[in-house]
Amino acid sequence: MSSEAGRDFQHWMRQIQTSTETALSACLPVETSIPARLHTAMRHAVLGGGKRVRPLLVHAAGELTGAPSGTRTRAACAVELIHAYSLVHDDLPCMDNDALRRGKPTCHIAFDEATALLAGDALQTQAFFVLSHFPPEDAPEPRQQLRMLALLAEASGSLGMAGGQAIDLAAVGKSLEQPELELMHALKTGALIRAAILLGALCGPPLAEVEEVALDRFAKRVGLLFQVVDDILDASASTATLGKTAGKDAASVKPTYVSLLGLSGARDYADALRRDTLDALSCFAERARRLIELADFICRRNF
Repeated sequence: MSSEAGRDFQHWMRQIQTSTETALSACLPVETSIPARLHTAMRHAVLGGGKRVRPLLVHAAGELTGAPSGTRTRAACAVELIHAYSLVHDDLPCMDNDALRRGKPTCHIAFDEATALLAGDALQTQAFFVLSHFPPEDAPEPRQQLRMLALLAEASGSLGMAGGQAIDLAAVGKSLEQPELELMHALKTGALIRAAILLGALCGPPLAEVEEVALDRFAKRVGLLFQVVDDILDASASTATLGKTAGKDAASVKPTYVSLLGLSGARDYADALRRDTLDALSCFAERARRLIELADFICRRNF
Protein backbone atom coordinates (compact mmCIF):
# COMPACT_ATOMS: atom_id res chain seq x y z
CA MET A 1 0.00 0.00 0.00
CA SER A 2 1.42 3.40 -0.98
CA SER A 3 1.81 6.09 1.68
CA GLU A 4 -1.03 8.10 0.09
CA ALA A 5 -3.31 5.05 0.04
CA GLY A 6 -2.33 4.30 3.62
CA ARG A 7 -3.27 7.82 4.72
CA ASP A 8 -6.58 7.54 2.89
CA PHE A 9 -7.36 4.25 4.63
CA GLN A 10 -6.43 5.67 8.03
CA HIS A 11 -8.68 8.67 7.42
CA TRP A 12 -11.57 6.41 6.35
CA MET A 13 -11.03 4.17 9.38
CA ARG A 14 -11.02 7.10 11.83
CA GLN A 15 -14.20 8.47 10.29
CA ILE A 16 -15.99 5.14 10.70
CA GLN A 17 -14.71 4.70 14.25
CA THR A 18 -15.87 8.19 15.23
CA SER A 19 -19.29 7.87 13.60
CA THR A 20 -19.74 4.42 15.16
CA GLU A 21 -18.96 5.80 18.64
CA THR A 22 -21.56 8.55 18.17
CA ALA A 23 -24.17 6.13 16.83
CA LEU A 24 -23.56 3.60 19.62
CA SER A 25 -23.98 6.30 22.24
CA ALA A 26 -27.32 7.23 20.67
CA CYS A 27 -28.40 3.56 20.54
CA LEU A 28 -27.86 3.00 24.27
CA PRO A 29 -30.11 4.17 27.13
CA VAL A 30 -28.79 7.27 28.89
CA GLU A 31 -27.10 6.77 32.25
CA THR A 32 -29.74 8.76 34.12
CA SER A 33 -32.66 6.55 33.05
CA ILE A 34 -33.85 3.90 35.48
CA PRO A 35 -32.18 1.47 36.24
CA ALA A 36 -29.27 3.90 36.14
CA ARG A 37 -26.56 1.51 37.36
CA LEU A 38 -27.38 -1.05 34.68
CA HIS A 39 -27.42 1.59 31.94
CA THR A 40 -24.11 3.01 33.19
CA ALA A 41 -22.60 -0.49 33.06
CA MET A 42 -23.86 -1.01 29.50
CA ARG A 43 -22.29 2.24 28.36
CA HIS A 44 -19.05 1.38 30.18
CA ALA A 45 -18.88 -1.91 28.27
CA VAL A 46 -19.52 -0.40 24.84
CA LEU A 47 -18.17 3.13 24.65
CA GLY A 48 -14.68 4.60 24.69
CA GLY A 49 -12.49 1.81 23.39
CA GLY A 50 -11.73 -0.84 20.83
CA LYS A 51 -10.71 -0.69 17.19
CA ARG A 52 -14.31 -1.31 16.02
CA VAL A 53 -13.13 -3.95 13.55
CA ARG A 54 -16.60 -5.41 13.09
CA PRO A 55 -18.27 -2.06 12.30
CA LEU A 56 -15.41 -1.33 9.89
CA LEU A 57 -16.11 -4.63 8.13
CA VAL A 58 -19.85 -3.82 7.96
CA HIS A 59 -19.10 -0.49 6.30
CA ALA A 60 -16.49 -1.93 3.93
CA ALA A 61 -18.84 -4.68 2.72
CA GLY A 62 -21.69 -2.18 2.51
CA GLU A 63 -19.58 0.14 0.37
CA LEU A 64 -18.90 -2.82 -1.93
CA THR A 65 -22.66 -3.17 -2.58
CA GLY A 66 -23.35 0.58 -2.62
CA ALA A 67 -25.38 0.50 0.61
CA PRO A 68 -26.58 3.80 2.16
CA SER A 69 -24.45 5.11 5.01
CA GLY A 70 -27.33 5.22 7.51
CA THR A 71 -28.27 1.59 6.89
CA ARG A 72 -24.65 0.50 7.28
CA THR A 73 -24.31 2.44 10.52
CA ARG A 74 -27.36 0.80 12.07
CA ALA A 75 -26.15 -2.68 11.16
CA ALA A 76 -22.65 -1.85 12.43
CA CYS A 77 -24.06 -0.82 15.81
CA ALA A 78 -26.05 -4.06 16.12
CA VAL A 79 -22.95 -6.17 15.48
CA GLU A 80 -20.82 -4.15 17.90
CA LEU A 81 -23.45 -4.45 20.65
CA ILE A 82 -23.36 -8.24 20.28
CA HIS A 83 -19.57 -8.16 20.40
CA ALA A 84 -19.59 -5.98 23.53
CA TYR A 85 -22.05 -8.29 25.28
CA SER A 86 -19.82 -11.27 24.50
CA LEU A 87 -16.77 -9.52 25.98
CA VAL A 88 -18.65 -8.68 29.19
CA HIS A 89 -19.63 -12.32 29.63
CA ASP A 90 -16.24 -13.71 28.52
CA ASP A 91 -14.50 -11.62 31.19
CA LEU A 92 -16.66 -12.93 34.06
CA PRO A 93 -15.02 -15.12 36.75
CA CYS A 94 -16.96 -18.16 35.52
CA MET A 95 -15.44 -17.72 32.05
CA ASP A 96 -12.02 -16.12 31.46
CA ASN A 97 -11.93 -14.18 34.75
CA ASP A 98 -10.21 -11.09 33.38
CA ALA A 99 -9.82 -7.70 35.04
CA LEU A 100 -8.84 -5.52 32.07
CA ARG A 101 -10.58 -4.86 28.76
CA ARG A 102 -9.81 -2.10 26.25
CA GLY A 103 -7.45 -0.52 28.75
CA LYS A 104 -10.01 -0.13 31.55
CA PRO A 105 -11.52 -2.35 34.26
CA THR A 106 -13.82 -5.07 32.98
CA CYS A 107 -17.52 -4.62 33.65
CA HIS A 108 -17.71 -6.95 36.65
CA ILE A 109 -14.69 -5.24 38.23
CA ALA A 110 -16.03 -1.72 37.64
CA PHE A 111 -19.50 -2.70 38.89
CA ASP A 112 -20.20 -6.24 40.15
CA GLU A 113 -20.81 -9.69 38.70
CA ALA A 114 -24.61 -9.51 38.76
CA THR A 115 -24.66 -6.11 37.08
CA ALA A 116 -22.17 -7.28 34.45
CA LEU A 117 -24.28 -10.35 33.70
CA LEU A 118 -27.39 -8.21 33.27
CA ALA A 119 -25.49 -5.63 31.21
CA GLY A 120 -24.41 -8.37 28.80
CA ASP A 121 -27.97 -9.69 28.59
CA ALA A 122 -29.33 -6.21 27.92
CA LEU A 123 -26.70 -5.43 25.26
CA GLN A 124 -27.61 -8.62 23.41
CA THR A 125 -31.29 -7.73 23.26
CA GLN A 126 -30.47 -4.10 22.43
CA ALA A 127 -28.62 -5.30 19.33
CA PHE A 128 -31.78 -6.89 17.96
CA PHE A 129 -33.85 -3.85 18.89
CA VAL A 130 -31.44 -1.68 16.88
CA LEU A 131 -31.49 -4.03 13.88
CA SER A 132 -35.29 -4.18 13.90
CA HIS A 133 -35.85 -0.40 14.24
CA PHE A 134 -34.37 1.44 11.26
CA PRO A 135 -35.36 5.06 10.62
CA PRO A 136 -37.70 5.06 7.58
CA GLU A 137 -35.11 6.66 5.31
CA ASP A 138 -32.54 3.94 6.11
CA ALA A 139 -34.79 0.88 6.32
CA PRO A 140 -33.93 -2.09 4.09
CA GLU A 141 -36.62 -4.14 2.39
CA PRO A 142 -38.58 -6.21 4.98
CA ARG A 143 -37.38 -9.54 3.56
CA GLN A 144 -33.81 -8.27 3.57
CA GLN A 145 -34.18 -7.07 7.17
CA LEU A 146 -35.46 -10.49 8.26
CA ARG A 147 -32.40 -12.09 6.65
CA MET A 148 -30.21 -9.69 8.61
CA LEU A 149 -31.92 -10.51 11.91
CA ALA A 150 -31.67 -14.26 11.28
CA LEU A 151 -28.01 -13.97 10.30
CA LEU A 152 -27.07 -12.10 13.47
CA ALA A 153 -29.10 -14.46 15.65
CA GLU A 154 -27.45 -17.57 14.21
CA ALA A 155 -23.96 -16.04 14.47
CA SER A 156 -24.56 -15.19 18.14
CA GLY A 157 -26.08 -18.45 19.39
CA SER A 158 -25.16 -22.06 20.01
CA LEU A 159 -24.31 -22.60 16.33
CA GLY A 160 -22.02 -19.57 16.41
CA MET A 161 -20.31 -17.46 19.06
CA ALA A 162 -21.89 -19.00 22.18
CA GLY A 163 -21.23 -22.49 20.89
CA GLY A 164 -17.62 -21.63 20.18
CA GLN A 165 -17.18 -20.30 23.70
CA ALA A 166 -18.61 -23.55 25.10
CA ILE A 167 -16.10 -25.56 23.07
CA ASP A 168 -13.32 -23.22 24.20
CA LEU A 169 -14.16 -23.71 27.87
CA ALA A 170 -14.30 -27.48 27.43
CA ALA A 171 -10.89 -27.46 25.69
CA VAL A 172 -8.91 -25.79 28.50
CA GLY A 173 -5.91 -27.96 29.37
CA LYS A 174 -6.43 -30.20 26.34
CA SER A 175 -4.52 -30.54 23.11
CA LEU A 176 -6.53 -29.93 19.93
CA GLU A 177 -5.60 -30.78 16.38
CA GLN A 178 -5.72 -27.92 13.88
CA PRO A 179 -9.13 -28.87 12.36
CA GLU A 180 -10.67 -28.92 15.87
CA LEU A 181 -9.06 -25.59 16.72
CA GLU A 182 -10.33 -24.04 13.50
CA LEU A 183 -13.88 -25.29 14.12
CA MET A 184 -13.84 -23.78 17.61
CA HIS A 185 -12.70 -20.40 16.35
CA ALA A 186 -14.93 -20.46 13.27
CA LEU A 187 -17.75 -20.37 15.81
CA LYS A 188 -16.32 -18.32 18.68
CA THR A 189 -14.68 -15.53 16.68
CA GLY A 190 -15.33 -16.14 13.02
CA ALA A 191 -19.13 -16.36 13.11
CA LEU A 192 -19.65 -12.75 14.22
CA ILE A 193 -16.96 -11.42 11.86
CA ARG A 194 -18.61 -13.30 8.99
CA ALA A 195 -21.98 -11.88 10.07
CA ALA A 196 -20.56 -8.34 10.08
CA ILE A 197 -19.42 -8.69 6.47
CA LEU A 198 -22.59 -10.34 5.21
CA LEU A 199 -24.79 -7.86 7.09
CA GLY A 200 -22.90 -5.00 5.49
CA ALA A 201 -23.49 -6.47 2.06
CA LEU A 202 -27.19 -7.01 2.84
CA CYS A 203 -27.54 -3.29 3.51
CA GLY A 204 -27.26 -2.70 -0.24
CA PRO A 205 -28.57 -4.15 -3.51
CA PRO A 206 -28.28 -7.96 -3.90
CA LEU A 207 -25.03 -9.45 -5.16
CA ALA A 208 -24.82 -11.98 -7.97
CA GLU A 209 -24.65 -15.58 -6.72
CA VAL A 210 -20.98 -15.96 -7.63
CA GLU A 211 -20.23 -12.75 -5.74
CA GLU A 212 -22.13 -13.95 -2.67
CA VAL A 213 -20.04 -17.13 -2.64
CA ALA A 214 -16.81 -15.15 -3.00
CA LEU A 215 -17.73 -12.73 -0.22
CA ASP A 216 -18.69 -15.58 2.11
CA ARG A 217 -15.35 -17.27 1.44
CA PHE A 218 -13.57 -14.03 2.27
CA ALA A 219 -15.65 -13.59 5.43
CA LYS A 220 -14.79 -17.06 6.73
CA ARG A 221 -11.07 -16.74 6.01
CA VAL A 222 -10.72 -13.25 7.48
CA GLY A 223 -12.49 -14.42 10.64
CA LEU A 224 -9.91 -17.17 11.03
CA LEU A 225 -7.13 -14.70 10.25
CA PHE A 226 -8.37 -12.42 13.04
CA GLN A 227 -8.14 -15.25 15.59
CA VAL A 228 -4.69 -16.40 14.49
CA VAL A 229 -3.41 -12.84 14.88
CA ASP A 230 -5.13 -12.58 18.27
CA ASP A 231 -3.26 -15.69 19.43
CA ILE A 232 0.01 -14.23 18.17
CA LEU A 233 -0.59 -10.95 19.97
CA ASP A 234 -1.54 -12.69 23.22
CA ALA A 235 1.82 -14.49 23.11
CA SER A 236 3.99 -11.59 21.93
CA ALA A 237 2.48 -8.19 22.78
CA SER A 238 2.35 -6.36 26.10
CA THR A 239 -0.71 -5.72 28.24
CA ALA A 240 -0.35 -1.99 27.49
CA THR A 241 -0.43 -2.67 23.74
CA LEU A 242 -3.37 -5.06 23.90
CA GLY A 243 -5.50 -3.16 26.39
CA LYS A 244 -6.20 -6.52 28.05
CA THR A 245 -4.12 -8.96 30.07
CA ALA A 246 -1.35 -10.42 27.90
CA GLY A 247 -0.40 -14.08 28.15
CA LYS A 248 -3.81 -15.20 29.41
CA ASP A 249 -4.08 -18.07 26.92
CA ALA A 250 -0.83 -19.68 28.00
CA ALA A 251 -1.55 -19.08 31.69
CA SER A 252 -4.98 -20.72 31.28
CA VAL A 253 -3.49 -23.61 29.27
CA LYS A 254 -5.77 -22.87 26.33
CA PRO A 255 -5.13 -24.42 22.92
CA THR A 256 -4.07 -21.71 20.47
CA TYR A 257 -2.40 -21.44 17.08
CA VAL A 258 0.82 -20.45 18.85
CA SER A 259 0.74 -23.51 21.12
CA LEU A 260 -0.02 -25.70 18.09
CA LEU A 261 2.25 -24.17 15.43
CA GLY A 262 4.77 -22.11 17.41
CA LEU A 263 5.04 -18.33 17.10
CA SER A 264 6.86 -18.40 13.76
CA GLY A 265 4.50 -21.02 12.35
CA ALA A 266 1.46 -19.04 13.45
CA ARG A 267 2.82 -15.94 11.70
CA ASP A 268 3.40 -17.94 8.53
CA TYR A 269 -0.16 -19.25 8.74
CA ALA A 270 -1.48 -15.70 9.17
CA ASP A 271 0.35 -14.66 6.00
CA ALA A 272 -1.11 -17.62 4.10
CA LEU A 273 -4.62 -16.76 5.31
CA ARG A 274 -4.12 -13.16 4.22
CA ARG A 275 -3.29 -14.36 0.72
CA ASP A 276 -6.43 -16.52 0.73
CA THR A 277 -8.61 -13.56 1.75
CA LEU A 278 -7.26 -11.38 -1.05
CA ASP A 279 -7.73 -14.16 -3.60
CA ALA A 280 -11.37 -14.53 -2.55
CA LEU A 281 -12.00 -10.87 -3.41
CA SER A 282 -10.45 -10.93 -6.87
CA CYS A 283 -13.83 -10.92 -8.65
CA PHE A 284 -14.74 -7.56 -7.11
CA ALA A 285 -11.67 -5.62 -8.31
CA GLU A 286 -11.66 -2.01 -6.99
CA ARG A 287 -15.04 -2.39 -5.28
CA ALA A 288 -13.33 -4.50 -2.59
CA ARG A 289 -10.63 -1.94 -1.79
CA ARG A 290 -11.73 -1.30 1.79
CA LEU A 291 -12.11 -5.01 2.54
CA ILE A 292 -8.60 -5.64 1.18
CA GLU A 293 -7.22 -2.84 3.33
CA LEU A 294 -8.99 -4.23 6.39
CA ALA A 295 -7.59 -7.71 5.77
CA ASP A 296 -4.12 -6.16 5.73
CA PHE A 297 -4.92 -4.17 8.88
CA ILE A 298 -6.14 -7.30 10.69
CA CYS A 299 -3.05 -9.25 9.64
CA ARG A 300 -0.50 -6.55 10.48
CA ARG A 301 -1.94 -4.98 13.64
CA ASN A 302 0.64 -4.51 16.38
CA PHE A 303 3.20 -7.07 15.24
